[in-house]
Amino acid sequence: MFQKNEKSQSQAAVLGLQHLLAMYSGSILVPIMIASALKYSPQQMTYLISTDIFMCGVATLLQLQLRKHFGIGLPVVLGVAFQSVFPLIMIGERHGAGAMFGSLIVSGLFVLLISGVFSKVRKLFPPLVTGSVITTIGLSLIPVAIGNMGNNVDKPTGSSLFLAAFTILVILCVHIFAKGFIRSISILIGLVVGTCAAGAMGLVDLNVVSQTAWVHLPQPFYFATPKFYFEDSLMMIIIAIVSLVESTGVYLALADITGEELSEKRLRNGYRAEGFAVMLGGVFNTFPYTGFSQNVGLVQLSGIKTRRPLYYTAAFLIVLGLIPKFAAVAQLIPNPVLGGAMLIMFGMVATQGIRMLGKVDYEGNQNLLIVAVSVAMGVGFDSTTLFSSMPSAIQPFISNGIVMSTVSAILLNLILNHKKKEVQAVEMENHLTEEVSA
Repeated sequence: MFQKNEKSQSQAAVLGLQHLLAMYSGSILVPIMIASALKYSPQQMTYLISTDIFMCGVATLLQLQLRKHFGIGLPVVLGVAFQSVFPLIMIGERHGAGAMFGSLIVSGLFVLLISGVFSKVRKLFPPLVTGSVITTIGLSLIPVAIGNMGNNVDKPTGSSLFLAAFTILVILCVHIFAKGFIRSISILIGLVVGTCAAGAMGLVDLNVVSQTAWVHLPQPFYFATPKFYFEDSLMMIIIAIVSLVESTGVYLALADITGEELSEKRLRNGYRAEGFAVMLGGVFNTFPYTGFSQNVGLVQLSGIKTRRPLYYTAAFLIVLGLIPKFAAVAQLIPNPVLGGAMLIMFGMVATQGIRMLGKVDYEGNQNLLIVAVSVAMGVGFDSTTLFSSMPSAIQPFISNGIVMSTVSAILLNLILNHKKKEVQAVEMENHLTEEVSA
């Protein structure tokens, strides 16, 4: 009996490690991108990556619970919301680190407050709206990847272009020829192989690893005390709502896979846990957290539908987050290698939005018009000088692509499809479940 229990525990631990590997590359890419864009020092980047990994574990642990007032109680992994990258970089460049983390605290509090009524609010976010916003986010991020592929210099060297192309090739080969779990970690394999190639070319400096301590503890307000700006908070609230819509798809898909009933109360508790995790991200100077869809595929692939392996995943993440040398290793990834991986990942973000839009009914061309205007405004108005003569108070809103895409998609949908709201609300849940299951 003891041996059987020990065996089941070891199997759960291996499955938990598999879940960690599936989400690890996404978890370390976000802090690397933001820290690089804001020109953080190696020590600051190490702290950011370590604490982010730690908080992924804490956020996952919160969501695994099935308590009276919080926790979805499904085998879910929470990781960094990719759609937050570009807005956080914009906020950091404009108002500093304090504004970044202050806006996160506000957005997390907002999620907590609306968790009980989001079943009504999310009717404003059918696949038509969410797909337009996600497509805009992906397209807005692609230039960041291109900049990294060229090592963020005006005249990229041949070695930079080679490493970026080599990394893309490795990821494509793994994704095309591998199967199952190996295929699911193609991005991570591409980063590792690309970094090894850069090391063979003498472009990797190991000093940052040797100079990093073995243990550290996350500290509240490590980078800065929170600062609050209305436009920054509004932008992150929009991102939080988009993340909630994506998480809803993850929860619905997991409920379908596990055969568990997902009541309105349970969904509300899941939103609460997610909102609290976002607030903790602001306090500990990390990022917003949301349900990771790639881990849903692993639940389906493994056939193990209990939460036990995910408890191991959360524990592994927390332990790794306390050992900054792991974060220092992540810093060894050269910009061109990172850019190659980012190009594929951001392209997939845009593709995810396009896939959602592909299932929208375009009969009568009203929805086609909504998508066309929303995506065009989102991409075209992003960081534009078109509105430089407008009052400075509104410029941060109308020159922000994500805000403009979201607002235009919601308003046009309400105006042109006001008779179809009930149908679209049902379609949203069905399409989100199908997307995540796929």
